[in-house]
Amino acid sequence: MPFTGPVEDRLAIRELMDTHAHGVLTKDPELWGSIWAEDAFWDLPEYPDLGGFTGKKAIVEAWTESMKNYGLEDMSLPMIYFMQPGSIEIEGNSAKTVAYTIEIFDDPTNGKRTHTTGRYDDELEKREGKWLFTRRAYRSILNERS
Repeated sequence: MPFTGPVEDRLAIRELMDTHAHGVLTKDPELWGSIWAEDAFWDLPEYPDLGGFTGKKAIVEAWTESMKNYGLEDMSLPMIYFMQPGSIEIEGNSAKTVAYTIEIFDDPTNGKRTHTTGRYDDELEKREGKWLFTRRAYRSILNERS
């Protein structure tokens, strides 16, 4: 079953996904970073120049640096970014989720407008009453350049 567990916990996790997207759209590292556990791991296997990052501090620093390069209109505007949950499965204070992304940005390497659909496979824990991502692994599903 793709959505299991208490509704209030599923809503809280959905709001983490929404916070992720809003942080990207506003290029706000404090907001974007609020979704991560201190000991989290962000896995980006399709980006060998990035790889993965361990710890909230390293994750937020890497994201902040990368966001300097991604946007529209010569990076003067943030990228367009949306996230939609595909699955939220909760068992006690642990959860596994799948989230799909839609991104539109001007590729900093070639200037072409890029439309990307991606997938996050996530692990979360509820710590001190708050859900946080402990592991996120991102993969691209579709990339189109115009």
